[in-house]
Amino acid sequence: MGWTANAAEPLKIGYSDWPGWVAWEVAVEKDWFAKEGVDVQFEWFDYVASMDAFAAGQLDAVGMTNGDALVTGSTGAPSVMIAINDYSNGNDMVVAQPGISSIKDLKGKKIGVEVGFVGHLLLLTALEENGMQESDVTLVNVPTNETPQVLASGEVDAIVAWQPSSGQALKMVPGSTAVFTSADKKGIIYDGLSVNPASLAARHADWEKVVKVWYQAVGYIQDPKTRDDALKIMSSRVGLTPEEYAPFLEGTKLLTLEEAKAAYKKGTGLDSIFGSSKVSDDFNVNNKVYDTPQDVNSYFDGSITEGM
Repeated sequence: MGWTANAAEPLKIGYSDWPGWVAWEVAVEKDWFAKEGVDVQFEWFDYVASMDAFAAGQLDAVGMTNGDALVTGSTGAPSVMIAINDYSNGNDMVVAQPGISSIKDLKGKKIGVEVGFVGHLLLLTALEENGMQESDVTLVNVPTNETPQVLASGEVDAIVAWQPSSGQALKMVPGSTAVFTSADKKGIIYDGLSVNPASLAARHADWEKVVKVWYQAVGYIQDPKTRDDALKIMSSRVGLTPEEYAPFLEGTKLLTLEEAKAAYKKGTGLDSIFGSSKVSDDFNVNNKVYDTPQDVNSYFDGSITEGM
């Protein structure tokens, strides 16, 4: 992989445009890493490019969903998620054309979705919850960032996307509605900090400091007294106003330390990162994203979180 441990180097962390990762910006701006005595270098990417850079050994860690961590690992770039940032709580949506008010109304209709990615999993979950299956609808493979345009063109009856694309779709198509969101199935999509196992082993104490700083950022974002300042920092990272950014944060359930500890407990339900990731693994194998089921347990390590 070309990764070599060098204690003098800053830890390189890739992050991208999702509230649970943009949240790191608060700690970067406030210089909390230096105060904690850990040298980090945050590098901003488009999401897929960040995973590619991690897989190529250019980063020590990257913000990924739990399902995408399994996909990246299946290609020969294993990782260990040492912090669970959040679960999606409404930002991921199935957005339907005007006149379609439920998932059941989508029977026999066309849905634009990035096949094999997290939106596809959300759609299958939505269909299942409504007693339907994939064969009841026609999937049209569309990159997530193009879904608003495809919905607006009328080529499809619904799309699946996350913020900001899901919000853009709702804006571009007057009368469109979200007929299912990640808030209807909390824990189907977790987001976290996934670290190269060699880096974690070589610099464990440094990673402990990184996780400690993460919870300072969460506290700052969640404290009513400092929330406005946090919103200002986060929104400026992605070129939005605090007012525009606030709903994205609402649709993201940032986990407190206690909530993260609970999510790291082994379990089969979506309230456990292990249960949620088993669902993702089954989805990935069924959809030929990769052939062999992954050892889900090896991808998630709550010991740093649990020790705080």
